[in-house]
Amino acid sequence: MLEFRDLYRSFGDVIALDGLSFTVAPGELCGFLGPNGAGKTTAMRCAVGVIQPDGGSITWQDGPIDLRVRRRTGYMPEERGLYPKMRVHEQLVYLGRLHEMATADAAASASHWIDRLGLGDRSDSPVEELSLGNQQRVQLAASLVHDPELLVLDEPFSGLDPIATDVMSDVLLERARAGVAVMFSSHQLDLVEDLCETVAVISKGRLVLGGNVAELKASRGRRLRIEVDGGTAWSQRIGVDAEVVSVDEVGATVLLPPGADAAPVLDIAQQQGRLLDVHLEQPRLSELFRNAVGTTEDTLGDEFQRRSEVR
Repeated sequence: MLEFRDLYRSFGDVIALDGLSFTVAPGELCGFLGPNGAGKTTAMRCAVGVIQPDGGSITWQDGPIDLRVRRRTGYMPEERGLYPKMRVHEQLVYLGRLHEMATADAAASASHWIDRLGLGDRSDSPVEELSLGNQQRVQLAASLVHDPELLVLDEPFSGLDPIATDVMSDVLLERARAGVAVMFSSHQLDLVEDLCETVAVISKGRLVLGGNVAELKASRGRRLRIEVDGGTAWSQRIGVDAEVVSVDEVGATVLLPPGADAAPVLDIAQQQGRLLDVHLEQPRLSELFRNAVGTTEDTLGDEFQRRSEVR
């Protein structure tokens, strides 16, 4: 398990991480979310040993993030971390060798990931000749070539077209199902909601929301959307056990507390007319994100945004 425990890191007067704590288990696909300047990149750099925290600890399988762990970790930085003039296959073999792979094994793995990520026709191309999207694919291949047990990916979907997004999503799901702990940051909340089992949302360097996505959504209660032949006047008679959250020309949406019975609300609606449509809705991850971040969203100014260590 990857565990962040009471992590602190500052850059001068700027506090990037402020007691951050959460975990990512083997076989788990965790979306690491937060507004710009929340501290996501700083936390991920601490996780792979690029920078050291000022306080707290990060452990993998209850041990320190040492050289042995880093060799079993796949890291994809947000900025390009490739040698632009090296050819794709050559570069992946070289990176595999840095992780102590035998040359033949590194070559075979490089070929596998080049084909798997749809780069077969660019295997001998210098990286600088590739589109930004294809460079992103090479970056993912570089994080996978040595068959890591932990993946830490900073904005892996940035700049990808829909087809490439589907390919990368499938690869991350496959790795998680194979027992790899996968942690990635993203601003694409709908993608994270569809892909991830768990999320960790941070703001100003602190965890503000975390856990199983389905459980988080269920804990916020259910929304009952009701459309009745006869208008929406019924919604004005809803009692204290439910809350009307929206009303439009054809229907109303009522928030039911966790475990509440929908039958009393339906009875009130049916007193006005025939039910035309009834369905339950849960809040989207984007709504949970906005509620969790709220007024804690970073407002520390341009200097904070300029610091490349704090993203």
